Amino acid sequence: MKVAILGAGGVGLGMAALMSSKNIDVRLWAPSSTGVQTLLDGKPIVSTGVLEGEFRASVNLDMAKAIEGADAIFVAVPGNGHKTVIDLLAPHVRPDQLIAISSHMSLSALYLSRQLSHRDAVCPISAWATTAVAGRRTNPGEVHMASVRQHIVASTVRPEDNENAALVLTRIFGDVFEPASDVMAATLTNVNPATHLAVSLCNLTRMEYGEEWGSYRGISSAVGRLIERLDGERLSLASRFGLSVQTVQEHLHESFGLPLGSVAEMAAEQDIRRNGAPTGPTTLEHRYVTEDVPFGIVPLVKFGKIAGVAMPLHDAGLALIGALYGRSFVAENDILPHLDIDNMNPEELLALCRRGYSPGPPQ
Repeated sequence: MKVAILGAGGVGLGMAALMSSKNIDVRLWAPSSTGVQTLLDGKPIVSTGVLEGEFRASVNLDMAKAIEGADAIFVAVPGNGHKTVIDLLAPHVRPDQLIAISSHMSLSALYLSRQLSHRDAVCPISAWATTAVAGRRTNPGEVHMASVRQHIVASTVRPEDNENAALVLTRIFGDVFEPASDVMAATLTNVNPATHLAVSLCNLTRMEYGEEWGSYRGISSAVGRLIERLDGERLSLASRFGLSVQTVQEHLHESFGLPLGSVAEMAAEQDIRRNGAPTGPTTLEHRYVTEDVPFGIVPLVKFGKIAGVAMPLHDAGLALIGALYGRSFVAENDILPHLDIDNMNPEELLALCRRGYSPGPPQ
């Protein structure tokens, strides 16, 4: 099997190392040589953490060549890079190539579906509620892997693609995927945006001053209660769409094997197990905010308005973080404006999440 991984940050390098360890032919795409020069020079990926060793992967900076011949393509860039990567990817996709988005944010799977429809093309698209691995790039071509996910909720855009997608993904990753009913369910299963919003708001001066602190340590009893209240709004939104999704505690239990308890109790246990790792953000320009707010919180607020579900804590959090940063995170979302969902009712939006866009001229 041949796969292409789009992105060479912590997630992309981690996925490449993991797949290479299983003797899968891996090719990475990166927008520039920054971060992958050692691989371009023929050196292997060096992985530390839960996966130790050196692993081979080729690299191509040209999108068409990077995905040529690949059976599966994995989008492994942050949410704020999804549109750019999808725009580069869509003109070159073959109908038999599976595209998986790890992780799916802001209905980017629907944006990909729409871009493909403009060229009368369709292909299987799998939207994941989380990433396949958790890790960070430490140096060019080097990654420290904190974990390999043992539970991933995912859904294809078109129901008829579910079975084949599951076969391909299980062959690569093993039996770790739980099927969701649709792309909306996969989206609403992602607990990171609200969790990271709460952690960032309540530890903002630590971030701004560049202090060293543990991200799980930053979830005190008070912060844990805020996360649980935010989670309640997410669960109410899912219920309005007729969906049943995991609680944040169930996510922590499934992902990390933590005993069920309050969010603060589970975070404290994880902090002990990880010996204070990973460290929390030491800058305001961190994905906890720059990715998760515009591409995680902003969509939830929009879905709440469409569904008529009150989400006062999400609304307030979005307003507060925007004021603290002095910028509009709503305006930074470059995907939702292209989906034309503002005037849809909940049933219409859910139907779109269960079929995608049909081939034809721009709709």
